[in-house]
Amino acid sequence: MPHRPLVLGVAGGSGSGKSTVVREVARALGEDRVAVIRHDWYYRDLAHLPYAERCAVNFDHPDALETDLLVRQVDALLRGDTVEAPSYDYATHTRARRVVRIEPKPVVILDGILVLAEPDLRERMDLKVFVDTDADIRLLRRLRRDTVERGRTAESVLDQYERTVRPMHLEFVEPSRRYADLIIPEGGYNREAVALLVTRLRTMLAEEDPRLIHPPGTPVDH
Repeated sequence: MPHRPLVLGVAGGSGSGKSTVVREVARALGEDRVAVIRHDWYYRDLAHLPYAERCAVNFDHPDALETDLLVRQVDALLRGDTVEAPSYDYATHTRARRVVRIEPKPVVILDGILVLAEPDLRERMDLKVFVDTDADIRLLRRLRRDTVERGRTAESVLDQYERTVRPMHLEFVEPSRRYADLIIPEGGYNREAVALLVTRLRTMLAEEDPRLIHPPGTPVDH
């Protein structure tokens, strides 16, 4: 890969629809041209703590994440190196043994509620997006995701939302929208905004290398 990858940051509240935006961008550009890194893979390993203490940790505070490791791995991708990102077991609040092998691609997407709140990550981004969705919709989506996909009880999800998710959103996530180049209301359901984002990325890719704007086999939106 002769050119430095473009780095796209996608932030927004938990349940805002960030992952849908990321998925649609990857589909439009060609998934073989996009590397996706999720900030929540980098939660600190809490295996040294009793389970009850792990559950009491504020996972929505920036300190809960090993962002310095993410920064080092982004730098490695920018140099053209392959990295092994960590993975996380949300049910036990420990780092899983499985690693995620990520190869450098023309576009690297950083997905996470706090990616725009971290100066070291922002410095490495070429384009910054904030996904803006109403709080009630975000809560419903988070409740559904954590009970179905992460094996948690509704009571624990609601307790965490009241105790840490909402306060940290107001303190860290919401203020980070000031750094966004593009704000997308309603996430991936806002097809017009996603199409605008894809168009901008294609233009940026073409400025780096005209062959990357529509590589062979890439679906083109009309």
